[in-house]
Amino acid sequence: MTFDLPRLSRQDADRPAGPPIGPRRTACAQQLLVARWLGAPALRGRAREADANAVAASLPPEEPFAIHGQATYVEQNTNSFHAPYAGPNSLSPAQGRETTDVTLYLGSRLWSGAEAWLVPEIDQGFGLDDTLGVAGFTSGEAYKVGKNRPYLRLPRAFIRQTIETGAERDGVPGSALQLGGSRSADRWVFTVGKVGVTDIFDTNQYAHDPRADFLNWSAIDAGSFDYAADAWGFTVGAVAERYQGSWAFRAGAFDLSDVPNSPHLDPGAHEFQIDAEVEKRYELLALPGRAVVTLFDSRGRMGLLDSAVQLAAATGSPVDVARVRQYRSRLGASLDLEQRLGADLGAFARIGKAAGNVESYEFTDIDRSISLGVSGGGARWRRAADTWGMAAIVNGISAERQRYLAAGGLGILVGDGRLPHPGAEQIVETYYSLGVFAQVFAGVDYQWIKNPAYNTDRGPVSVISFRLHAQF
Repeated sequence: MTFDLPRLSRQDADRPAGPPIGPRRTACAQQLLVARWLGAPALRGRAREADANAVAASLPPEEPFAIHGQATYVEQNTNSFHAPYAGPNSLSPAQGRETTDVTLYLGSRLWSGAEAWLVPEIDQGFGLDDTLGVAGFTSGEAYKVGKNRPYLRLPRAFIRQTIETGAERDGVPGSALQLGGSRSADRWVFTVGKVGVTDIFDTNQYAHDPRADFLNWSAIDAGSFDYAADAWGFTVGAVAERYQGSWAFRAGAFDLSDVPNSPHLDPGAHEFQIDAEVEKRYELLALPGRAVVTLFDSRGRMGLLDSAVQLAAATGSPVDVARVRQYRSRLGASLDLEQRLGADLGAFARIGKAAGNVESYEFTDIDRSISLGVSGGGARWRRAADTWGMAAIVNGISAERQRYLAAGGLGILVGDGRLPHPGAEQIVETYYSLGVFAQVFAGVDYQWIKNPAYNTDRGPVSVISFRLHAQF
């Protein structure tokens, strides 16, 4: 699954305090001081007007439209790891796969505060073992479907409306999915259309973009966040966001797939997900940070894992969770932290948990997950365009999911046919991205995976990746 930065809307933790103070701002400040001393209403009014005009003049112009693009190539290879047996969803030793995608971002301003975006994309390639074998899968550029030949699709098509509720405005640089201009720190934002849930929820400036930073699924998102999506990671829905001071609140409703892990969404909203999020921005030792709590509730036809095991034992048939699906909910929550540590250094952490008695619906087979990491730049060695990162991840599953996999059940991504010796999936990932030319980056990524698919009989696995990325 893949996601693009910048997100649809996000209040950055390091939001600029305002435009720089130049001669015009300095003159306005002097007028305001004189007005306070003398108590002259007319002078105070002229000073406020001059100050407002100076601020407006310093803001970037409103972009009427924008065209951006990107292209990313990722190649991955596994080592000859220990694998005494395998099942339908097992990771294979000594293999290599590649993915390529080319994306065009077309944005247009419709009316005051409104933007429309169309994002066509061409994809090609496969993840390792058709994106199977590890719950914390190794490439966010790999989908659950793949093709040898390039194919066209439309992952995003949405309208975003921003309603300003504050007087002070900050400049917003133009980029993919964001028209340049200005906005108020206090505002409402409404988004409707086809999007990625993680465009808006569970974002993190240090670990969220497989085209620029980490590749592992459980590094770029909370592993337990079973967000609504088709097999490519996108869905249709609506989101409302409220930004007020250092707080932000989000709520959204999205279509689930018609059946778990399907390329097709349920268009009638019979199966859907509700997401809610609270964000708090703060400063620690004069350095910006951010804490986010994300909640989800998926409502659809899902099976209880123990019921699938019991039915198989009673009938002598293979374990099949589809046979026990009924309409029910799956709940989950996660905490996301990010903290700047220096000019080009930051740290992040995520912890999440989801109900483990129900089958996973969309994302991956993780009931609880913890990830910690650091990310930085290369300014210290005179490589300001370079970035690097390191993360440690532990993914776990419930006792019910262990019994299900041990009985031969298959999850979304994992299933070795048996699981006699379960253990937590442990992952270490590190990457370095080299700025080759302006907007062109080449990088290497290494992942070490102990107990792939929660199976202590297999692995450890080493995955080496090469990534080439260009954007405009």
